[in-house]
Amino acid sequence: MPLVPGSKLGPYEILAPIGAGGMGEVYRARDPRLGRDVAIKVSAERFSERFEREARAIAALNHPNICQIYDVGPNYLVMEMVEGETLKGPLTLAIAVKYAEQIADALEAAHDKNIVHRDLKPANIKITPAGIVKVLDFGLAKHDAGSSGAGVADAANSPTLTMGMTQAGMILGTAAYMSPEQARGEPVDKRADIWAFGVVFFEMLAGQRMYQGKTVSDVLAAVLIKEPDLTKAPPQVRNLLRRCLEKDPKRRLRDIADAMPLMEEGAASGTTTASTPSRRSPIPWIAATLLLPIAAAAGFGWWRASQPVEQPLVRLDVDLGSDVSLATPSGSSNVIISPDGSRLVYLASVISGTNAGGTPRLFVRRFDQPKPTELPGTQGANSPFFSPDGQWIGFSANGKLNKISVEGGAAVPLAESQTSTGGSWSEDGNIFTANLLKGLFRIPSAGGAATSVADTNGELTFLAPQILPGGKSVLISIYPALNDPDRASIEVLSLSDHRRKPVAQGGTSARYLATSNKAGYLVYANRSTLFAVPFDLGNMEKRGTPIPVLDDVGFHPTTYESQFDVSRAGTLVYRKASAATNGMSTIQWVDAAGKRTPLAAKAAGYGDAHLSPDGKRLASTVIAAGTEDIQVYDLQRETWTNLTFGSGRFYFEPAWTPDGGSIVFGSVSGISWARADGSARPQSLTQQPGIQVPGSIARDGKRLVFSETAGNASQIWTLPLDSTAGQLTAGTPEQFLKSAFTDSVPAFSSDGKWLAYVSNSSGIIEVYVRAFPDNGGLWKVSNNGGRNPIWSRSGHDLLYQSGDQEMAVSYSATGGTFVAEKPRVWVGKVGGTAFDISMDGKRLVVLAPVDSPGGPKTEHEVVLIQNFFDELRR
Repeated sequence: MPLVPGSKLGPYEILAPIGAGGMGEVYRARDPRLGRDVAIKVSAERFSERFEREARAIAALNHPNICQIYDVGPNYLVMEMVEGETLKGPLTLAIAVKYAEQIADALEAAHDKNIVHRDLKPANIKITPAGIVKVLDFGLAKHDAGSSGAGVADAANSPTLTMGMTQAGMILGTAAYMSPEQARGEPVDKRADIWAFGVVFFEMLAGQRMYQGKTVSDVLAAVLIKEPDLTKAPPQVRNLLRRCLEKDPKRRLRDIADAMPLMEEGAASGTTTASTPSRRSPIPWIAATLLLPIAAAAGFGWWRASQPVEQPLVRLDVDLGSDVSLATPSGSSNVIISPDGSRLVYLASVISGTNAGGTPRLFVRRFDQPKPTELPGTQGANSPFFSPDGQWIGFSANGKLNKISVEGGAAVPLAESQTSTGGSWSEDGNIFTANLLKGLFRIPSAGGAATSVADTNGELTFLAPQILPGGKSVLISIYPALNDPDRASIEVLSLSDHRRKPVAQGGTSARYLATSNKAGYLVYANRSTLFAVPFDLGNMEKRGTPIPVLDDVGFHPTTYESQFDVSRAGTLVYRKASAATNGMSTIQWVDAAGKRTPLAAKAAGYGDAHLSPDGKRLASTVIAAGTEDIQVYDLQRETWTNLTFGSGRFYFEPAWTPDGGSIVFGSVSGISWARADGSARPQSLTQQPGIQVPGSIARDGKRLVFSETAGNASQIWTLPLDSTAGQLTAGTPEQFLKSAFTDSVPAFSSDGKWLAYVSNSSGIIEVYVRAFPDNGGLWKVSNNGGRNPIWSRSGHDLLYQSGDQEMAVSYSATGGTFVAEKPRVWVGKVGGTAFDISMDGKRLVVLAPVDSPGGPKTEHEVVLIQNFFDELRR
């Protein structure tokens, strides 16, 4: 209901209505406490806590060209009363430049505080009688959005489009100033303001809107498709306008502060044209295929030294060959570049030829050679990293930290290092590695015991450590929880006093890049976007606002560790975001002929999939919003039922009781169980440190087999179970197998007499079988690496996955002896990870990765970018 003059709103006395704004009704009011007139904007709805926080942050912007916020009420804003006229054109070049400089000053001040306007337009700009520009509604255009991308695609979240849909002029006016990314409903940053600045500046000069149309759709289509027509703008400012109005935000002017020199140059010369060189030239992206001719990149150091500073970005798609397939991200980047930029190392599986199949292993590719070389003894490797001189590669495999020469030879074990989450090799010969749940460790590069450097302080884990120049501090990513990169933080850890200093929030896989002796940048990722910001190494703090520099970088589907690396000279290599890296999958049936049928067609972040004993339901870990929950899918009704409900915990690997009435599952704090129909809250079976992962429950329902990761190894245990009146209770855990190796993924055979599991006892992960109870016999089943053993329910077959092939081994048993036949290919290309098999033994349950909607469809998976440091300086 409109307010009337004389009424009160809090302590303020309403004087008169002014009009309707993007957030509601606007009134002139009097603040009797300070004796001044104010402008009050009233919304029909109460403001959220987030909006109030943002409004108070904007209130801290004390700038002469920004309308000040004085107060925030439950549903109203109290702002500076700006007297004057709304900005209109056409204006002379001198006056337009004068006003544009003040608008740019306002934007720069806000951008320095990480505040983006998102709705810059003439209606939000007033000129006081003294000729002072005041920018209104700063940063408030997103108050309903809850995100940075309030665009036309989500009209309900755009104040400009929700306030009176019949006001075509307002709608068209706002649509006309939207950047292309904002018009598509994508997240926006300060470059959207730079686009709007260019459109407003053009309108000041030309006296007409740059983009016009009869409907919103017409205007938005023009914004997305039509190239700006600058013929009605003076030649002196066309270069600036072109830089502001690049449709691709990566090519657009990066900082509004850089508009000032371009305006001054144009106004001073009076002759600037499209061909006049500017301080920064647009970025030409050069695409090529990196085959044998990439040998030219080996001479990149000479070429770079012989050219002027600030070379354009050069982008090359890398062809790794048709006989290998990059491994699914399993830690830090699977593709790294040597410090001197002369070679790539990547983790891949062989998919053709005599060595096809098996677990992923490391390959090295020199840029002056046409083919890669496999590094022997690296099966099961993850999280590779180079030594400072580029002659060694460190990697984690089979519960150990290892190193291997780039020229090949034997892999050298250095220390026990279970579940490594990245490593960094310092100049003094020490290696720093992060371990899941454990913290940061120091290991001598010549080998020796791991020494604890820092424990996790209530967090889940550290990731991707990097020794900073000088060797006195480590840059690390801190994870309070998996699957939620927005909660991750980047910190610097002092090695002398172990103090931690936060330097950025919402970032993963941080790297410090020294672009000179005195300058450097902090580069980090959030999902597929790579950000960069100048970094003061002396004070250990960033300088300025991080900006996105790439938006298609792959990442680990659970930890969100980014898949990129940078050489000392500034060559960046990264894996493109794609089906293998976005974490989304569907659950499919796959038969022996490779035919695929949807089982649960909904794409989600599934972690596993296990059929009930009768084959009518399926239990899965579903990953979303920073949690992992257990859900049950009814194959006939096609409905999902939650058994757990987040609360910051992580549950995984559900195992069914033989009667199908209950499900047992693991977590980072023990094993729990729940009724499969969701009729009761989960209850704990074990509570002890270490990650406990259920395998399966014996046919009589009296024993669960599980693996536990504690210390530097994973071992197999069993847990006595008792089911009385529908309640599941547990006895004392008993260690089934104690060894010096990593043994995990245990599974009972259908008759409960045999136990299959995987072990690294041979140096690589293979599938083995033992009798249950153990009689001392041991039989190796796989012959070229294997994982995820699955017992057939309808016959004497044991299946396992080797690379992207599903293998099958027929077996027989006589007394206490297990006789396995030669492995055979069951299906040649699984296209995902197999977790279970149908009742009749004819179909596998597979998690098949899918591209996210509208996501990148990649032909080449790896990209090389030269002159990346020059781009950072730009």
